[in-house]
Amino acid sequence: MDGGPAGMMAAITAKEQGDEVVILEKMKTLGRKLLITGKGRCNLTNGVEISEFIKNIPGNGMFLYSSFKNYTNEDLKSFFENNGVKLKEERGARIFPTSDKSMDILNALIKRIKQLKIEIRTETAVKKIIVENNKCVGVMYGQTEIKCDKIILATGGMSYPATGSTGDGYKFAKELGHKITELKPSLVPLECKEKDIVKELQGLSLKNVSIKLQKQNKIIYEDFGEMIFTHFGVSGPVILSGSAHLVKMPIEDVKLSIDLKPALDLDKLDKRILRDFEIMKNKQFKNSLDELLPNKLIGIIIKLSKINPLKQVNEITKEERQTLVYLLKNFELTITKFRPIEEAIITAGGINIKEIDPKTMESKIVKGLYFAGEIIDVDAYTGGFNLQIAFSTGYMAGNKTF
Repeated sequence: MDGGPAGMMAAITAKEQGDEVVILEKMKTLGRKLLITGKGRCNLTNGVEISEFIKNIPGNGMFLYSSFKNYTNEDLKSFFENNGVKLKEERGARIFPTSDKSMDILNALIKRIKQLKIEIRTETAVKKIIVENNKCVGVMYGQTEIKCDKIILATGGMSYPATGSTGDGYKFAKELGHKITELKPSLVPLECKEKDIVKELQGLSLKNVSIKLQKQNKIIYEDFGEMIFTHFGVSGPVILSGSAHLVKMPIEDVKLSIDLKPALDLDKLDKRILRDFEIMKNKQFKNSLDELLPNKLIGIIIKLSKINPLKQVNEITKEERQTLVYLLKNFELTITKFRPIEEAIITAGGINIKEIDPKTMESKIVKGLYFAGEIIDVDAYTGGFNLQIAFSTGYMAGNKTF
């Protein structure tokens, strides 16, 4: 087992049903990755109907049907509320602790683990899973062997290795005959071709913008919200969500189009700029955009518009103004690649779902071996869906009634 959300829920479920349980965690403390989810606020789950969850899981969503049916978002909310955590719902039906502190979620899990007197062994990196006659009989860490008849691998993916997710579970599963589908980063920042532009804009956060990801003029993803420019490209909530839609295709030459003024159509934006220009008609163009754009963007927009920055505002032609309007509605960058998997929120790919029983999470290859959470080849969009996957599959893996 592992002390992430899936492992902790599996341990709690198994113990509540009378099993003797030991959590083996190679880090010093449980739940390191849980603490950084949702920017430290912990987007626990989503409030949409459970039937909607599968639509938000591009990676093998139907495999999770039994998990979601047997442990729903309402079950998860009840668990935390019963363990003293007040919850709230935000935009997009995202569920957070009212305190905005992921530590409250982790503390509730640890509190329940302690109530149940579940044994926790930290700083114990498992070396080997012991199998006899195609059945799990124990694990080895250091010189210590623990005998058991059930092992739940909930070791996470390859993202955020500092939290302990270093891909150990894939190695164990592979040694025991499981296939690992290609591991790719998902919910990850994106690199851009236009290095000079993004470096100049580095650190600029844009709120209330619309984005489109397009390939060969086909829209792959659209969203509205917040993004940020980095030294290598783009990040932030709408970008991370969009990256999940690019996992299953070649990413080269995907175009990112940013609408900097989504509340205004072309005509209304033109009229707004005309009003600003009327007020600033005696200024130079470079000094006329302060009311319209963040300071960091002004120089880039002027450069891309090809309008002479020293030109008097009252000399700007209609064609030049329309070029500016179009640019503000279609600020375009070219995506070249994902950032490394270590920077991803989740890992796409993992244990092949054809080798796991979806009703129990047990391996179809080795008896007594179970999987839960990110180690499985399932991945979702942002919005709390990935944590619900962890808790639901953890519940299924720990449950012996299915």
